[in-house]
Amino acid sequence: MADIFSLTEQALAGMDIELVDVERAGQGLLRVTIDTPEGVRIEHCEQVSRHLSRVYEVENVDYGRLEVSSPGTDRPLRKEADFRRFAGERVEIKLREAIDSRKVFSGILTLPETEGEAADQQGGTTFGLEFEAQKGEMQVLSFTLDDVERAKLDPVLNFKGKKR
Repeated sequence: MADIFSLTEQALAGMDIELVDVERAGQGLLRVTIDTPEGVRIEHCEQVSRHLSRVYEVENVDYGRLEVSSPGTDRPLRKEADFRRFAGERVEIKLREAIDSRKVFSGILTLPETEGEAADQQGGTTFGLEFEAQKGEMQVLSFTLDDVERAKLDPVLNFKGKKR
């Protein structure tokens, strides 16, 4: 999979499209997830699908069906650039090790005040997660990417609409 991911990343390098994930699914499905700063439109998916079909044919990548899509509202966060891009947004993180017998936290992702504060002993960036603790009390959880098992956007969606 690492080879397909890097091949796909190289193929999309000049297109101003970010590769989020490449996944092999059952029955020969190859699922490619993309993103752009302004969001993914159907035209982006069509363009990437046509381009990758030709690249995969030349590189002899075996697949039965190619699916290109957006990451959706609960977009996964994997790289440091993802965490920086979505600072100020609501996210959900699952830590590798529990803190006070809790691993999953939801809140607002924050960046360190200064870059000097950002580096810890291992050289990783320390991010913050402002979350509501007991009885409406706000707390900030500091973490590095090494502490995170998985992370994703966690938007609050309102499907009620306007009353007439």
